[in-house]
Amino acid sequence: MAEKRDYYEVLGVSRDASDAEIKKAYRKLSKKYHPDINKDEGAEVKFKEVSEAYEVLSDSQKRAAYDQYGHAANDPNFGGGFGGGFGGGSYGGAGFGFEDIFEQFFGGSGASRQSPNAPTRGSDLQYRVTLTFEEAIFGKETTIKYNRNEECHTCHGSGAKPGTSPVTCSKCHGSGAVQVEQNTPFGRVMTQRTCDVCSGTGQEIKEKCQTCHGAGIEAKEHSVKVTVPAGVETDQQIRLSGQGEAGQNGGPYGDLYVVFRVQPSEEYERDGTEIYYELPISFVQAALGDEITVPTVHGKVKLKVPGGTQTGTSFRLKGKGAPSLRGNFTGDQHVKVTVKTPTKLSEKERELFQSLAEESGQTVRANNEGGFFDKMRDMFDK
Repeated sequence: MAEKRDYYEVLGVSRDASDAEIKKAYRKLSKKYHPDINKDEGAEVKFKEVSEAYEVLSDSQKRAAYDQYGHAANDPNFGGGFGGGFGGGSYGGAGFGFEDIFEQFFGGSGASRQSPNAPTRGSDLQYRVTLTFEEAIFGKETTIKYNRNEECHTCHGSGAKPGTSPVTCSKCHGSGAVQVEQNTPFGRVMTQRTCDVCSGTGQEIKEKCQTCHGAGIEAKEHSVKVTVPAGVETDQQIRLSGQGEAGQNGGPYGDLYVVFRVQPSEEYERDGTEIYYELPISFVQAALGDEITVPTVHGKVKLKVPGGTQTGTSFRLKGKGAPSLRGNFTGDQHVKVTVKTPTKLSEKERELFQSLAEESGQTVRANNEGGFFDKMRDMFDK
């Protein structure tokens, strides 16, 4: 059996990749190697490998175990794969597995416990921005406001009243843990538990900050300037580093993900960098040709419609579409011509159309207006 590749290598992300980066990488690769899309030999194997990597790295507990123990963390032959007793069984038929034993002796799971005083990165946030069709094409700068947890401005994160400081915990004496006598399958033993007074920090706040009430953080309205890239589309996002929730114990702020939603246009349709526009013209313009002013997101331009143009004909306006998000080129605008049938005719116009029909060798009975226009439409569509 081939040796398993590193899950981070499989997804092509760094070991400190965020959940959003892992999810994005998985979506891209799963689409690339999905058996229904990719018929190449080996694609199905790669798809399963990508799915297995994502299943582990998208789960915070499985990822933490994998980061410490590697592939063995999820191997059922390695201490129950962190999911049961040795080999998946139970101890002495009493439902007492490997994790239970570890819990009894060490007060936690098989994975090493992080120190409560260690700096912890803040959580990421998401903010949705709605854009008009034109704003998405050209980009813009805007300022957004949202609520987030920030370091308390009064105690600067200590949780203690100004002028005071946290003191050594009176119960655990600064160790962050207490000893508890407990029954186990091996008899009565002393186990270690997180101190319930200081929550494992080893410090006790006697006089709490009146602003944050000992939490060290406070909810505040925060504003940040956002540069919307030209060419952005619905559900695309940008990451603003350090604009998320405050960390703990001096840890860094999380990130803010700004997700865009683009409103539809009443005039245009868009597919990536290409823009589509429908241009109605008259029978006369279609038959004789004309130079017509066409609106684009870049301004009005002149379009030459040659004589004899059929309805449904499409013309291309180079460089009048949407810019590539990477900024290295601009797409085109496609103009689809539709020939409009007039709904009302003057007597003179009716005579001219009748003459045109006779000149072209067609016999048209104009006693029924609908039938007459059907004939004329058929004639111009040929």
